[in-house]
Amino acid sequence: MERERRTLTAATLANGPTELIDFVLPLWAGAAIGLSATEVGVLMAVEMALSVVVRPLAGVLADRWERRYTAAAGALLYALSCAGYAIAESAPLAYGAAAVGGAGGALLWVAVRAIVSERLAEDTAVFPRLLSAQETGSWVAFVAGIALVGRIGYAGLFWGCAAACVAAAVFLLVAPRRRERGGQGVAAAGLGAVGKRLRPMLFAVVMTMAAEAAVGLLLLLHLQRGFGLELQEVAFVFLPGAIAMSAAAEYLHRYVLRFGRRLVLTGASLASGVFAVSLAWAPNPYVIAGLWVLSGLAWAAVMPVQQAVIAEAADGQVGRAMGVYEAACLVGALIGSVVAGVLYDGAHWWVACVVAAGMILAGAVVVPRAVRRLGVPDIPVVEAR
Repeated sequence: MERERRTLTAATLANGPTELIDFVLPLWAGAAIGLSATEVGVLMAVEMALSVVVRPLAGVLADRWERRYTAAAGALLYALSCAGYAIAESAPLAYGAAAVGGAGGALLWVAVRAIVSERLAEDTAVFPRLLSAQETGSWVAFVAGIALVGRIGYAGLFWGCAAACVAAAVFLLVAPRRRERGGQGVAAAGLGAVGKRLRPMLFAVVMTMAAEAAVGLLLLLHLQRGFGLELQEVAFVFLPGAIAMSAAAEYLHRYVLRFGRRLVLTGASLASGVFAVSLAWAPNPYVIAGLWVLSGLAWAAVMPVQQAVIAEAADGQVGRAMGVYEAACLVGALIGSVVAGVLYDGAHWWVACVVAAGMILAGAVVVPRAVRRLGVPDIPVVEAR
């Protein structure tokens, strides 16, 4: 329990900087060091590419090495990345910081999820608690960061994020060691075997993450260009959804235990699809903020279920499983971002929203079927002790 508590605290401290930097990085890159739109795209792509490449390797480390060391190393690398942004005055240094951040994030989040999964057999709510901890860090960082950026500037914001990541590393390093080491005797199976075993769910993950990324980017573009909102105003539109996710994740898990994973996944996809369609006719940002809560609640139900299913189907190689899972998440996010950009530039707003809704609703069919094909229980089972 103490190992889990310290890991969740670290997740809260680290996820705030992660989400905040992802939000402000494109604006900072243009305003502070004068990168063009293309160069900003390259900057974001560098971080994502390194993260995709390193995540499977991080999974191997999480299975073979003490996981808190892997996670702490990731947090320290992310702190180094934040410091790089704080002192960057040219594109090469910014690209270097992005590369370090991509690698650090991979090590951190793969290992954190592997640590959390260690108690899944005795407590099915561990992944909802992790999501709650992450989203709490996210909205607290957004409120503090957006409120202070006018006073401390982007450099001060990045230094604050670096300090939070260092604190996260400390919490991980002082956490208790593992009581027993999982994954022994199965290392020879390798990443390929893990990926093959999880293939149905990985395809579903790519689809759902593509839909989430598409809706998020469409909404961001619409708020900035359609309504002319500034940075702080856009952040506060997203804020209610983040708070809803942090507050509701554990509560929604009760419905998973009562009705089963497949029914909850279907219902969440339908709710998120309604949100995407409703965006097409939302008259103002206040209505959009309310609708974003609906989307947040849907993802608060979906994400912990996905992670728990991956962990249960991992057959003792949870680190590797989380590595390929998170790589699939990033691939989906990349696809969704590209689709959203093309739709926003080339189609009417309502067409973009309907297409995004179609992507989400497809998940209502694909994701529950993937859970069934993996052979994990529909209703989570707690092992007798």
